[in-house]
Amino acid sequence: MRVSRAQAEENRRTVIDVASRLFRQKGFDGIGLNDLMKGAGLTQGGFYKQFESKDDLIVQASAKALEKGAANWTGVVAKAARKPLYALLRFYLSPRHIQEKADGCALAALAPEAARRDPALRQAFEVGINRHLDILDELVSPVAGQELRDRSIVALSTMVGALTLARAVDDEQLSKRFLQAAAESLLPDQPEDGGPFGPTQ
Repeated sequence: MRVSRAQAEENRRTVIDVASRLFRQKGFDGIGLNDLMKGAGLTQGGFYKQFESKDDLIVQASAKALEKGAANWTGVVAKAARKPLYALLRFYLSPRHIQEKADGCALAALAPEAARRDPALRQAFEVGINRHLDILDELVSPVAGQELRDRSIVALSTMVGALTLARAVDDEQLSKRFLQAAAESLLPDQPEDGGPFGPTQ
């Protein structure tokens, strides 16, 4: 049965959305096209009508995941009446985020893999990284003699690195310490409650 142009575009968006989640959860090589299309409720036969290759889908799905990540950050900051950086750190550097791989940060989940892929994917990550840095530019505290963008780069590197390492260990206490130490290093003034995760142990 012939699929309408509108339905074909809807199917394409569905595949990109599903792929953005599955790639974050399983990695680019952790899922094949057949299982990916099943996850989207479609057959593999229609894949090449929508995408040039799996690498093409990887680029589009990664761009979507990075865009969603930046949008999530913007939403968290917009809802924070006070201390927006604190709110963002509480959202990002959280035990819950460790578990939410499929819906979590694409930078933590996929950046190491992107570094080994083609330039088109690295370009998508560069765009996504700059969007996240633009948000941090509005939140980090300026320091005399240091570029604001450099402060944002340090903050993003610390956040993504801490989440990546927290996910890489089985020791729950060590995992939590990665998150808390990162948050404390980025907060200009330590809150009285001990930071995003409550009183320091």
